[in-house]
Amino acid sequence: MMDQRIRPFSGRVALISLKGEMLVPFTEGESAQVGHPLADLLDEPGGKRQRQLLLGAGVTVIDRDRGHVFVQARRDGYCGWVKEGAVGKGPEPTHWVVAPSTHLYGEPLVQAPERASISMGSRVAVTGSWGAWAGTPHGYLPLCHLRPLGQWAPDAVSVAESLLGTPYLWGGNSRFGIDCSGLVQLALHAAGKDCPGDSDMQMQIGRGLAPNEPLERGDLIFWKGHVAMVVNPDVLVHANGSTMSVAYEGIREAVNRTSMGGGGLVQARQRV
Repeated sequence: MMDQRIRPFSGRVALISLKGEMLVPFTEGESAQVGHPLADLLDEPGGKRQRQLLLGAGVTVIDRDRGHVFVQARRDGYCGWVKEGAVGKGPEPTHWVVAPSTHLYGEPLVQAPERASISMGSRVAVTGSWGAWAGTPHGYLPLCHLRPLGQWAPDAVSVAESLLGTPYLWGGNSRFGIDCSGLVQLALHAAGKDCPGDSDMQMQIGRGLAPNEPLERGDLIFWKGHVAMVVNPDVLVHANGSTMSVAYEGIREAVNRTSMGGGGLVQARQRV
């Protein structure tokens, strides 16, 4: 059976791709994108956050209920409810935010009041440039904080390291709050690699390492409900509940601390 997290069925309406699996109303869905700096992906209208979607993320709208829309994220297939006002139509994004975070401004001036803060990984349509500024439908951004889509970061670990100090947030996917799987997904997406949203899903990507195989930069280490990224054979980086932030930790120390704290043993090591 398809994982419910990526199953495009709201409980009332299903995406046409599921036709033949159930007797419910079907829809071809409506293409849209996230228009807010950040949108919580909820388990039900007004419910608990499961993940988050960044500005410019493409979605397919499947259902509407109580001021929310049920969507499937185009990038990783994750499904959930977001506030209706957070999604809409807009030009296809052309660039992505490479800085850990940046501001949208009402004018192309350093002194202009900021309109909003947006996170690394956000996507925008650049409609023109004014010196060192990029114009978008949402406001102006520093050009140095953007790259064209397709020009990805060369090293996912360096992306994760640029987010050191980001506060831990369950289900978070942004510079303003992130969890372990959110950090891995944001880093791999920035490097142009596909990556699902949760750690148990991420355990299936790449190649499993033999128990005696040396770790390399970029490898992933998994515990039950947790994932970390290898910086070097002795150090990892992860968003964790111990420091409540994105932080470095010695691999041996992390393994011992997790085991002694009741978190269990390492379940897998994957090379992406």
